[in-house]
Amino acid sequence: MTPQKPSADDEQAAGSRATDADSAVDYETVSVPVLVVGAGAAGARVAIGLAENGVEPLVIGKRDHGDAHTTWAAGGINASLGSLDPEDDWTIHAADTLDEGHFINDPKAVELTARHMPDRIRELDDWGMPFDRTEDGKINQRYFGAQSFRRTCFVGDRTGEAMLDALVSKAQSLGIPYRDNVMITRLLSDGDRVYGAAGYDMESGEFILFESDHVVLAAGGSSALYNRHSSRDEENNGDGPALALEAGASLMDMEFVQFHPTGMVGDRYGEDWDGRLVTEAVRGEGGRLLNADGERFMEEYSPDQMELDARDVVARAIAQELREGRGTENGGVYLDISHREDEYIKSRLPRMYERFMDLGVDITEKPMEVAPTAHYSMGGVDIDFESGETGVGGLYAVGETVAGVHGANRLGGNSLAETVAIGALVGDHVAAQVTGDDRDDALPAGQRAIAEREFRSLRELEASDGDETPEELLADLGDLLWDHAGILRNGESLSDGLAALAALRERTGNIGVDGDRTSLSFELAVDLSFSLTVAEAMLLSARKRDESRGAHYRTDAPDVDPEWRRNILVDRGDTGLELTTRGVAEPSDAVSEAVDVGYELDYHHLE
Repeated sequence: MTPQKPSADDEQAAGSRATDADSAVDYETVSVPVLVVGAGAAGARVAIGLAENGVEPLVIGKRDHGDAHTTWAAGGINASLGSLDPEDDWTIHAADTLDEGHFINDPKAVELTARHMPDRIRELDDWGMPFDRTEDGKINQRYFGAQSFRRTCFVGDRTGEAMLDALVSKAQSLGIPYRDNVMITRLLSDGDRVYGAAGYDMESGEFILFESDHVVLAAGGSSALYNRHSSRDEENNGDGPALALEAGASLMDMEFVQFHPTGMVGDRYGEDWDGRLVTEAVRGEGGRLLNADGERFMEEYSPDQMELDARDVVARAIAQELREGRGTENGGVYLDISHREDEYIKSRLPRMYERFMDLGVDITEKPMEVAPTAHYSMGGVDIDFESGETGVGGLYAVGETVAGVHGANRLGGNSLAETVAIGALVGDHVAAQVTGDDRDDALPAGQRAIAEREFRSLRELEASDGDETPEELLADLGDLLWDHAGILRNGESLSDGLAALAALRERTGNIGVDGDRTSLSFELAVDLSFSLTVAEAMLLSARKRDESRGAHYRTDAPDVDPEWRRNILVDRGDTGLELTTRGVAEPSDAVSEAVDVGYELDYHHLE
């Protein structure tokens, strides 16, 4: 459960303990050619690619497979279709992505995503995704922040939900098996290759050993570590990156966490709604940000791109307005779309309209109250984007679990794009690696011993009866990250955050779980072990990068330093996490030319 790299001594000790009758543990064994961990869009698209190549994967998820975090991505998905702006093409999409990422993106990852997305959109259309259409029947596209042209395809303001529905329907038509409500707590790895995974059934509590020579991590990101975030509390807690790090893979860009400018304000709408996303589509359809004095403050911060400037720019502008006392009494600013026609709002933003009406606010007449919220992890597992390979044999990763496409700040609409563009490539690649001999050999004894040790550790966690609850510890971790590694950070605050993290880690020795392995308390206790590891990687990386770039803003180093056009890598060493840096490759000539042209959205087309 606790992330740690297995050693030969560990394996020997575990093997000896496994023979002890008192420590015997029951578990189910499942053998599959490919195990896909994560049932959202990325996992589904990988699985579809596998099945279309004649390989049957098993897809597992922590929730029902139609209820992954993908459904919370509302605003749209990017592709240079040119439905409304024919001059757009994939090189400009790539250039916008690199610019938004402050040029520390992996150029190959960016180019693969941008180049493949038109085909992926047409594919989703063929699979039944009900895209909004123009009057002449083309897939409609809307403005989205920091994009040079209208390239964001959408289904009202429920794009992610519609996309996952289409992917799951396609997967079902191919007979792809899913197993819901399963949590993976450890990958079986010797640091060189992967042999499967250990976990448990969240409904029955039964332990499960998955034997597989090919494991694809599509388990999401880490933004829910913050106390104010746009995810469900039990998702995006860092399990994907932590599992990969434990198995021997490297993490990258962990200092970059995107704070979406417009999260709901809990003091206005209730604690359950605090941080919940108000989709960028509201601003894409002409929504205006106003401070408590009624001033449209983006005129000062970004007069050309206004509310549709990059997310980091808009989030910092709101943070500045709040810090200088021009926020609402509830701690937010106003987002107003009421100047648009009522029917236009209801047709383009149906979910937002319904949500706020349920809360007693008619957005056709009154503004919403919003403030920045932790939204997306640009950092994650370091992979090769043509294959998904992590450097650990048989272990692949895709989606928000990985780093590289987005660099220092994600272009809105690119998260859904990455899941299907790279997911399709990874599915095809993994399928080509599967042979009929993959599962003929028995699981190495040392790996089975590691799995059994993991099950005993989970059983011990279940029985823990200390005074510290997982809920309290995770809440304190969220406060710690918001205070020390939030929108505005500095070297002193980050060092203080690391000291506070060490103290919090000490408190986990007195943890108590309220319930059995089917309880939420137990699930959160497992999440905590992943979250602590990822939080440490975030804080260490943020402290090391002594410049400001994209979503990483250091008040003690506010300028971009050209010498820091490098990625920070995190690996597990003998004594803890170790950090190194690596230079960034250059984009292709075609994309470089688009960068040099300097395409840029003129916001005022909306007015």
